[in-house]
Amino acid sequence: MTFNTSVIDPSWLPLVQSALEAVSSDYKLSLLKDPNWLPGPNAIFNAFSLPLTQLKVILFGESPYPRAISANGYAFYDASVGNLWSESGLSKAVNRATSLRNIIKLLLLAEGALAADNVSQAAIAALDKSKFIQTLPELFAALKQRGFLLLNASLVLSHKPVQIDSKAWQPFMAKLLALIAERAPKTELLLWGRLAQVIDSFPASHHFRRHYAEHPYNLSFIHNPDVLAYFKPLHLLRRTN
Repeated sequence: MTFNTSVIDPSWLPLVQSALEAVSSDYKLSLLKDPNWLPGPNAIFNAFSLPLTQLKVILFGESPYPRAISANGYAFYDASVGNLWSESGLSKAVNRATSLRNIIKLLLLAEGALAADNVSQAAIAALDKSKFIQTLPELFAALKQRGFLLLNASLVLSHKPVQIDSKAWQPFMAKLLALIAERAPKTELLLWGRLAQVIDSFPASHHFRRHYAEHPYNLSFIHNPDVLAYFKPLHLLRRTN
């Protein structure tokens, strides 16, 4: 059993391989011996499908989703979610995914589709959503098109306590950021929640412009003025055809 590196864009391969050398050999061996972790050896490096030359922003998540049907190697991308909308507003799948639900509501506010004092299901149901993208894969395609690398700070979620996996991947992330600083120094970092404290502890992170916010799990995230201002010009929900 080995990690699948075929999904990595060739521009990333030397960086990922170099950063992977910083991870404990014992830890890597434990993953290869017992691959019952998420998102699994085939999907662990999926985020690096975005060519390095197209990188503009790293959106950091914390760790993979705790469900095999959801975890796919991309931060905040719940693979079990298809349609974004329903007759009653957001789809049931989106509503069950708290962080994703709040992100979609924030994007609707940034688009000017909702009033700040009413982000309810009823308000969303009343919108003409034909001008918006319809599925979650379309949203993440839009993010990728705009140069977003959707990277979990811990590439693995296993039966071990979360802190163990997270700590094991810190050397990887520190090395990776140092290498990105050399090759793509204009990259920006989106750091949401307590994760910011960890990323900020890496000296290389100070080479980048960083944007902070509470984790999207919090309702206050929907109305965060800095996040709204960041996403407003991107028009991520608009259909392009």
